[in-house]
Amino acid sequence: MVTRPPTEGALPTSLGFSFNSFFQWIGSQGPIVQIPIVLIVFGIVVGVLLLLIEYAPRAGRGYFWLRLAACFVIPIVAFMLLRPYQGAVFFVLAIAVILGGVLFYADYRARAGAGYLFQLVLFMAPAAVLLLMGLVYPAIATFVQSFFDKTGETFVGWDNYVWAFTNPQGFWSIINTILWVLFAPVIATTIGLACAVFIDRARGEKTLKILIFMTFAISFVGAGIIWELQYDYRQGEQIGILNAIVVAFGGEPVPWLSLTPLWNTFFIMAVFIWSQTGLAMVILSAAIKAVPPEQMEAAALDGTNAWQRFRNVTLPGIRPSIVVVLTTIAIGALKIYDVVAVMTGGRSNSTVLAFEMVNQQQRFQSYGHAAALAVLLFILVIPIIVFNVIQIRKQRQIR
Repeated sequence: MVTRPPTEGALPTSLGFSFNSFFQWIGSQGPIVQIPIVLIVFGIVVGVLLLLIEYAPRAGRGYFWLRLAACFVIPIVAFMLLRPYQGAVFFVLAIAVILGGVLFYADYRARAGAGYLFQLVLFMAPAAVLLLMGLVYPAIATFVQSFFDKTGETFVGWDNYVWAFTNPQGFWSIINTILWVLFAPVIATTIGLACAVFIDRARGEKTLKILIFMTFAISFVGAGIIWELQYDYRQGEQIGILNAIVVAFGGEPVPWLSLTPLWNTFFIMAVFIWSQTGLAMVILSAAIKAVPPEQMEAAALDGTNAWQRFRNVTLPGIRPSIVVVLTTIAIGALKIYDVVAVMTGGRSNSTVLAFEMVNQQQRFQSYGHAAALAVLLFILVIPIIVFNVIQIRKQRQIR
């Protein structure tokens, strides 16, 4: 999320020590002192865990207060320890949600269901507070910030949104993001489904699936570097495969990542599709194997061919999995940043919303423009979430 610019001269705030300061302090001690300190800290952590495991499920008012105190204290301590790290709020939020759920369940069982709503509110309060601090407040602040100028001080109304649709950087970031969401999920899912269908019938199924899934294990930065070499454009000796083929047939090297309009966007999109095909294949392959064989046998007895069985039996049976894959890859396409940053840096009208949002904030210090792009990105996510919710409800009604 995009927040307001920092205030000059403001003193840093602190909620306590952190992992960094703790390790630095230990490192400043002598070896003879370090060993007992580490053993003491380890003993304290193990002792707290054993205390919770032993006493959290017990009935009684004292144990209730013990559980409630742990539900508040542990997330606070976790935040104090993790605060210097990027995304600390989200890690602490996950800790608070899991811890609150576990302790709520323990308290609910220990008290035989007494005061269900009261217990739920108390034990989920830390997670709710962190959710408000880490997600709700930044979202509201970003929306408000989108109506102010680049300094965040002067109200400019809808000017930032007008800029997003009229300025080349903002306009192409919106157009390219829409293309990514429309084409990347469909193509990746289609290729993944084809791989799942044909590899399931091939020899060496496990080996082939591992080879295809390995692309998903590569980071977007690594994938961008690999494909940037394939698209390499230079005069003389070629190191990129594509231009090596073109030159071998007597052509001139092609600047693939500079072709406009939109061509370079699709060439960059190919990297994302390449990396997501493995994920689609694994999920859809598992879904295909879960289709009842009795249905396939019944369809075969009715005289249907392989294509008819696939279209009328397999596809309806794996429809929920296809929806999951499509929405997952679509959300990933909306958030794409690394590939564009590595391969083009947004040049030649190849920028996308996520990249341009960060670019406007970090490079140009234009917080209003960055906030407006963040809001537009959120708006594009909403239809995908609504579609996913509708599909989940339909599946529940069928069950």
